Amino acid sequence: MTPLDLAGEWALSDDSGDHTCAMHLPTDGITALHAAGLIPDPYWGRNEYDLRWICERDWTAMRDFDLTETEVDLVLSSVDTVVTIRVNDQIVLKAENGFREYRVPLTDAARLGRNTISVTFHSVVAAGAAKQAAHPFLLPNSANCPIPNGNFLRKPACDFGWDWNIALAPFGIYGEMRIEDTNSPRIDRIMIAQDHSGEGVELQITAHVSGGTGEVAATIAGQTATAPCIGNICTLSLRIPDPQLWWPAGQGGQYLYDLEVTFAKAKATRRVGLRSAELVTETDAAGLGFKFRINGRDVFAKGANWIPADALAGRITPAKTRALLQSAVDANMNMIRVWGGGRYEDTWFYDLCDELGLMVWQDFMFACNLYPSDDAFLTEVRAEVIDNVSRLHHHACLALWCGDNELIGALGWYECSRKDRDRYLVNYDRLNRCIETALKETDPKANWWPSSPSPGPLNFGDAWHDDGSGDMHFWSVWHEGRDFDHYRDVSPRFCSEFGFQSYPSMRAINRFAAPADHNIAAPVLESHQKNTGGNARIAETMFRYFRWPTQFDDFVYLSQVQQGLAIKTAVSHWRSLKPHCMGTLIWQLNDTWPVCSWSSLNDDGEWKLLHHMARAFYAPINVTAVPNEKKIILRAMNDAPAPVTLQIAAAALAMDGTTRPLGAIEVTVQDRVTDTLQIDADTLSDQEMLYFTWTGPDGAKGSDLYARHPYKHYNLLPPKLKMNAEPDGADWLITVDAERLALFVALEADVPGQFSTNAFTQLPDQPNTLRFTPASSNVQPNFTLRDLHSATHA
Repeated sequence: MTPLDLAGEWALSDDSGDHTCAMHLPTDGITALHAAGLIPDPYWGRNEYDLRWICERDWTAMRDFDLTETEVDLVLSSVDTVVTIRVNDQIVLKAENGFREYRVPLTDAARLGRNTISVTFHSVVAAGAAKQAAHPFLLPNSANCPIPNGNFLRKPACDFGWDWNIALAPFGIYGEMRIEDTNSPRIDRIMIAQDHSGEGVELQITAHVSGGTGEVAATIAGQTATAPCIGNICTLSLRIPDPQLWWPAGQGGQYLYDLEVTFAKAKATRRVGLRSAELVTETDAAGLGFKFRINGRDVFAKGANWIPADALAGRITPAKTRALLQSAVDANMNMIRVWGGGRYEDTWFYDLCDELGLMVWQDFMFACNLYPSDDAFLTEVRAEVIDNVSRLHHHACLALWCGDNELIGALGWYECSRKDRDRYLVNYDRLNRCIETALKETDPKANWWPSSPSPGPLNFGDAWHDDGSGDMHFWSVWHEGRDFDHYRDVSPRFCSEFGFQSYPSMRAINRFAAPADHNIAAPVLESHQKNTGGNARIAETMFRYFRWPTQFDDFVYLSQVQQGLAIKTAVSHWRSLKPHCMGTLIWQLNDTWPVCSWSSLNDDGEWKLLHHMARAFYAPINVTAVPNEKKIILRAMNDAPAPVTLQIAAAALAMDGTTRPLGAIEVTVQDRVTDTLQIDADTLSDQEMLYFTWTGPDGAKGSDLYARHPYKHYNLLPPKLKMNAEPDGADWLITVDAERLALFVALEADVPGQFSTNAFTQLPDQPNTLRFTPASSNVQPNFTLRDLHSATHA
């Protein structure tokens, strides 16, 4: 039979029968209820708190379908989460893992003609509480989760709330939903291994097949190989003599080959990038290094952490996700870390990363909690690992599998585990070893790292403050309220998490708050700040560095300026330590809903000022100021595969925008960092900043500014900014000029779109022209121009 797709309209109702509506699967139930007008927008105001009742009930989705034969299977994936599935009122599946794939025989339940299928989504609140009560010892979950006991369920941890996420614990089905002929030939799994040790690249392909006999054929790059199946498994090899290699963004091209595998009437395809990827961890004088080597070349990882593209899975689309990932590449990023409190993303997500050249650090889905390690839980975990590694392992983008996010640290966060560390450490090790074993059995060549952060395998030390080994999460600046220069006090080998919060842009705020709530202490604004003390920390930092803004929209602007300065300080310094440090992954790239957070992109993909600044400080060729007690060293860095020659000049910049030269140099920079000009700090007067520029051999220019003192120290002058906007096809060209120095000049539009640059320094009589590309054509945008003086000198 032709596979029967079960996507489409189902009927949804709760266990009381009070709420019924259509549910267009695949989607989540909250999205369905909102689309039907039964609940208000969950993201507006404080509606979240009035909608928590949804996850406390059971919900059932039903539909009919017709069959012409009864030897059929039900195929499902991403079923969220504790469900009972019935066909013709007969239970065919009880499941409780939203990360697994299921194939369920229906022979005993199906009948010719009309059939009925129902999926009951049981309350995760009740299910989690029951499991916690039955467990022999307490397993607390993260304080980030206002809905408790999610650590007992294989569901995105952030669905229960996080310090940037709404807490609604949605339910639904987000993956495959179809019925197939049980006996038709099929290719259940394809495993692909690459060998780059000889001439060309050898591919070993292992196909797991069912429902037929005969040979398996594989074709790639114009070559075909066949082999017979032995016990439903077929292994064959192909050699590609002159391969075009896949490279991360900025290192080369992203060539992808089409692989086709056939068995009887079954066919499966994969897009394969040919590349070698190594996680290199070598002992040195500092500790244990951590870096990625792609095709034999050490690559500095520049990127950010990825969380789900929306808090409600029904709102996630390939188009929105592509735009977010494209923004990462546009900001010169080459790596995304899929964080362990979210979900294993859809296959098309990794297809996009393959195409864009974004390496993927993939966490297994465990974050910040104490988890069970009993046989039943580990059985689910093992199946989950096998399913997802089998599905994703072949992607060229996939650089690393990591066991979890911060579970080692979590051992010290709870009173019960501090008092009985041996028990909880053994409990954790059982889970971690189960994940590693299942990974290596499924993909023996996979790159594995036990946890993030971690000093190394079987090392359960503090990787938040010890910077000598492995990967580090550095949160002292944000969570401990340290100043930005504290980023210079640590020298991580690879910093996989660090961040500083800002408010979302005004357009995002207007999507959840009325003008009357435009105040950081308003309950609505506080409800969209999920990190305890976050608003106070932003305000406290603002007092430390800036004169106080008088208007709410200036406060929002300034919060984004200081976020960008914080992260720029960290990244610029750590990049300057190459090769001691070989990676920085900002927390975080995106948001799940409009919220105050550490993201560089708003929930709709709009760039915050941090993302514009990241485009500059992540540029392959860059120059940064490295201060010490007496000197300011201008250090050039080059991540490109070929050396470059730079012309570098430094000047003292006065508050009226005039400059006086301090030195110039020509220098050739290899694939490393190089010290260039050294400026005596005392050369700068109390009211001068260091301004420096560089020009590459292709004429490309860059510039940056270093301020020795907090910005509130400087007596900024009114810059008298001028702006002229003219249409250019569907785009707009905006020219900005000033009579005096203007810092962090930023444009905002009242319609969605993208600026070519933002948060720039404007010198007098040196016009800057930037482009605005609206998201929709035939719009007339209104632009707002901001700068540091106008925001802080009412």
